[in-house]
Amino acid sequence: MKKNKSLLFAAISVLAISFGLCSTANAISISFTGTFSQDNDVQLFNFSLDTASAVTLRSFGYAGGTQADGNVVVDGGFDTSLALFDGSGALLTQNDDGIGVPADPTTGGAYDAALFDYSLGAGDFTVALIQWDNVANGPNLSDGFLYDAVSNFTFLHSPCSAGMFCDGSGGNRT
Repeated sequence: MKKNKSLLFAAISVLAISFGLCSTANAISISFTGTFSQDNDVQLFNFSLDTASAVTLRSFGYAGGTQADGNVVVDGGFDTSLALFDGSGALLTQNDDGIGVPADPTTGGAYDAALFDYSLGAGDFTVALIQWDNVANGPNLSDGFLYDAVSNFTFLHSPCSAGMFCDGSGGNRT
């Protein structure tokens, strides 16, 4: 199956979060879509909780899926990873391949990130959506990410004709 080389969609859906302007009894869902133009792109999403809440973070960049807002994300994007930081920028956790995420119909790989039912206290948080294997460098968001200076780092792991967004399961994902 040929993928569209000009668009690489990644989506993150933040579920079950009580925001400061919402009733704490009501969970809300927020969905985002966008594109990455380089392997080392990082997209930051900020959110606030007015009370302790269970939070589910989910990406649909690799195998695709349907977001909470009903938007269908097609398969064929990149291998997503998520890093979660607190309001001071301290790294709380990172996730590469989520348990129970769907497999991509072309490669069979289940490489979308997910952090399920993460319990957070009240406060501000930042989620970084990144491509595997561009992990957070240190204990703080200000430390940056492993491949900040290498725009086509996936080519180093698995060369492909596109020169970036190379897939370890074989060739171009786009």
